[in-house]
Amino acid sequence: MIRRHGRFLLSCLLAFTAGHMFNYTVILYLQEAVGSDLLAGLGFGLAFGSSIVFGWFAGVLCDRVAPVRVIHGAQALFLVGLACLGWADVGAGVGTRPAWALAGAFMGGLAWSFVGPARLTTLGQIASAAELKPLTIVFNLQVLIGFGLAPMAIGLIRGRAGWPAVLAAAAAGFVLSSALLAGLRTRADPQPSMQSVWSDIGAGFRAVGEAPLLRQLMLAAVAGYAMTGPMQILLPRLARQELGLSEALRGAYLGLLAASLIAGGVLALVLARRVHHGRTVLGGVTVASLVFAGLALVESPAGSALTLAGVGLLGGLVISLVVSGIQAQAPVALRGRVMSMYSITSQVVPALSGVAAGALLQQVGVRPAVAAAGLLLAGVGAVAALAMPALRRHAGA
Repeated sequence: MIRRHGRFLLSCLLAFTAGHMFNYTVILYLQEAVGSDLLAGLGFGLAFGSSIVFGWFAGVLCDRVAPVRVIHGAQALFLVGLACLGWADVGAGVGTRPAWALAGAFMGGLAWSFVGPARLTTLGQIASAAELKPLTIVFNLQVLIGFGLAPMAIGLIRGRAGWPAVLAAAAAGFVLSSALLAGLRTRADPQPSMQSVWSDIGAGFRAVGEAPLLRQLMLAAVAGYAMTGPMQILLPRLARQELGLSEALRGAYLGLLAASLIAGGVLALVLARRVHHGRTVLGGVTVASLVFAGLALVESPAGSALTLAGVGLLGGLVISLVVSGIQAQAPVALRGRVMSMYSITSQVVPALSGVAAGALLQQVGVRPAVAAAGLLLAGVGAVAALAMPALRRHAGA
């Protein structure tokens, strides 16, 4: 399976590493070069939140057009966003620097709106029925590995050559990712819809709404991804301000989160046929949120790192089981629209929670913000466990 789809998976790894480098660059640049936590949260919101508008159209497009073409177009938009960030750093004046950085964040958000649904739809077309769930978990591992490599790559490259080299490395990742897809054949729906785009979007909503398990898996994705925004906004500040870590150690600290997310994804692959998926997902969301809240109480860097690793392990396990379940439950003719809803969730929910975390950080400081975010999300997980009977019964593979 890995050998047969190796080029596609490597393309995903390069694209998601470059994409998360883009997101971290937006956050760190606005925090450090511009000096605003609020703008950093807003930038992250633009980078991931634009799909709340454009992601619905992306799903329809992926059902009407060969999805690999959508991937290429989306990655070209990332290059435009990187050019805006580059101009903010080396060409714009101090007064216009935030505007150029936010414009770049928006172009990246537009790209994320299309690239996620397109890659997931492509996966559904190239995988056999037996491969679909395990290959989706492996695909999600590429997302998690990219999330982990991005801050380490930024730390290493920026420490030696500055922001321009970071942006150039991300651009090279997107170019190589597209090159690896040369020759990959995907298809549009052989019986294209004659309805309007809005009608097709509505059909996707109805498909999810009429399937209780699919609907509750989507809601579980909302709960699982709600922690991502606070982590990306709060952890860099926690590492620098409260734990006193250097640039290199801060990159390693954030990289540990990614490594544990990856380990959680691997654990999902190993345990997929051995654990009860629904109970694992619902319990994992609640426990991970409580452990995240515990970061507010840990003073030592080593203890904080171990606590963070626990959060990541549970998070990687939960999200991998959720996305493989959604992929397996999605109707073939509506796969692009269903997977676009998942992609929108994975982007918009972190964006909204990131904006909220940035505002909370500015008001109350790092440790209170971490505690409040974790406890609130644990409450959401507990309510979800009570309110989702179809997911509670979902045994999985």
